[in-house]
Amino acid sequence: MNSKKAIDNIRAGRLDKVAIDKNFSDLHPPLSRSEALIAADRCYFCYDAPCTTACPTGIDIPGFIQKIRSDNLRGSAHTILRENIMGGMCARVCPTEILCEDACVRNTHEDQPVAIGLLQRYATDPILENRTPLFERAAPSGKRVAVVGAGPAGLSCAHRLAMLGHDVVIYSRDSKAGGLNEFGIAAYKTVDNFAQREVDYILSIGGIELRNNVALGTDLTLDELCEQYDAVFLGIGLGAVNELGITDEDLVGVENAIDYIAALRQATDKSTLPVARRVLVVGGGMTAIDIAVQSKRLGAEQVTIAYRRGPEEMGASKFEQQLAQTNGVSIRHWLTPTAIHEEDGEITVELTRTKQDAQGRVEMGDETEVLQVDMVFKAIGQRLVDNGLAGLKLQRGRILVDDTQATTRDRVWAGGDCVVGGEDLTVSAVQHGKVAAIAIDRRLRHG
Repeated sequence: MNSKKAIDNIRAGRLDKVAIDKNFSDLHPPLSRSEALIAADRCYFCYDAPCTTACPTGIDIPGFIQKIRSDNLRGSAHTILRENIMGGMCARVCPTEILCEDACVRNTHEDQPVAIGLLQRYATDPILENRTPLFERAAPSGKRVAVVGAGPAGLSCAHRLAMLGHDVVIYSRDSKAGGLNEFGIAAYKTVDNFAQREVDYILSIGGIELRNNVALGTDLTLDELCEQYDAVFLGIGLGAVNELGITDEDLVGVENAIDYIAALRQATDKSTLPVARRVLVVGGGMTAIDIAVQSKRLGAEQVTIAYRRGPEEMGASKFEQQLAQTNGVSIRHWLTPTAIHEEDGEITVELTRTKQDAQGRVEMGDETEVLQVDMVFKAIGQRLVDNGLAGLKLQRGRILVDDTQATTRDRVWAGGDCVVGGEDLTVSAVQHGKVAAIAIDRRLRHG
């Protein structure tokens, strides 16, 4: 795709820097003190709180909100972070509308749920900004644990292990820690370098060494780690991107959404990023929404999401779907690409109508249409890279673990998106890391 037409249609500077900076400002501005107190006062402080039950990390939500009411932000943050050390990021990216806030007893047709996510951010932000220490290390155990992966699961596991007195070495394949929190989340959800500030806070407990640019299966093996360390935790995520499986999907202008979002997150000046005039996004999850909305906010004129099922089956929450639509993104359901062609610098995508059979499976229909675009983003999920996982049993393409996150190999635990049951949520990955750390500690101390 080397024609002038293609170069013109995928270019940087569709909006000036001032407009782009505004478009990528904080999606949910923080609460003021008066707003937080009003929001906290709406909580009924349920004894058997359904919001706490709905939280994957089990945060005592009424407890932390009660402390906000009494201006005890340190105590409130401690209540949050002792269960979820990444409570600051989760307050920004967690789909609270389908978790804690959905379970809130005030969430009725006549009322609105308590703003739990914003209150959680109100409590935790000052702690991270001031690097206020809330946790101390236990006496040294003399044990060393390797954590592979510096995303939410790995960081959560490492922090809890350090609290319990163990020495931890984190191996990250990336140039910096944070995983998808750093590289894979929409830039307007986590502004002001928050992901790295949270990483710095987690590592500040001590006893954790971070080694970047080291990949399992390439630079080290699981056998080597098991020989060198008393235990191993794998939080390696899903390192490969699913392909569409159609003709010419490797054309210039057909991009992996994850890679583009990572480039966007790392860009110091987002106005320098090239974006197309007409964009097609294939997929129905959070990544599809993130790349679609960000394309619009970079200045794309027309952005369409094609998803092969209905709206109720999209991986993206209703809030995320509404966010896309209010940003001018068109979401088209029961539609999937079956071929991509390029001629004279223009991409033509053939789309086929889909339908659901009696068993709920998607099958191709007879209707087709053609869409002319300048860029296609693939956002149809990721898969595990089975490289260096000797001795581990896989199921449905992910690592099989028990309820303590232990794998089928002795002294190896795993968590996050790479395991069976991984939910592609920061909060779930944090819980996996915490549960694994507690199990590892029990094993190291008691055999």
